[in-house]
Amino acid sequence: MSNLLNSALANPITEDDIANYLANTPDFFLRHAELLAAVQLNSPHGHRAVSLQERQAEMLREKIKLLEQRIMEMLRNGNDNVILSNKIIRWAGNLLQGSDVRQLPQQLAIDIEQQFAVPQVGLRLWDVAADYAAEPYAQGVSDDLKSFASSLTEPFCGLNTGFESVNWLETPSAITSLALIPLRMGPSGSTTPAFGLLVLASGDAQRFTSGMGTDFLARIGELASAALSRLR
Repeated sequence: MSNLLNSALANPITEDDIANYLANTPDFFLRHAELLAAVQLNSPHGHRAVSLQERQAEMLREKIKLLEQRIMEMLRNGNDNVILSNKIIRWAGNLLQGSDVRQLPQQLAIDIEQQFAVPQVGLRLWDVAADYAAEPYAQGVSDDLKSFASSLTEPFCGLNTGFESVNWLETPSAITSLALIPLRMGPSGSTTPAFGLLVLASGDAQRFTSGMGTDFLARIGELASAALSRLR
């Protein structure tokens, strides 16, 4: 008896032991159903004690509330995607309707500002046809920037750290974040050398962040590249 007592004292029953026993003995509460009614738990909404059934009901209500919030978020995202798709379609329509190829880059930038509420938009092209080589949008691009644009396989988003392309904008000093979109022939992700760079810029540091998705910006780049290829 003494040995059993010493063993029990040296190896006391833990909460894990109890939890394991209950998990491996599913009929325990069938034999002791009165315990379920007697169990009292602390409510997360106050200091009062509640029954096990009431606590389970509260947990179920919380799960339902979380599911409702997720459903509402999915609906909002779906609506936002529809609105965005409609804007892209309208913008693409404007590109197709434009008949003055020489003025296309300026009109493209204006349309992006208006359709997508981008504070400042700029772009530069290189390797254009001789008829357009003297236009402002075909001037002032360094070889380093051309190489940088070609190195981008997807749009770059982040804070303005003094990019050369910011100087193409009307008010460079007001820019905090920006998106740099390479213009090239071929699908997004292609390594074909770029023939231009599109800049979307904002004074809001959260408008274009390094962690944001770039699928939408990539579609903008593909459409802009297809339209502006007429100047080559």
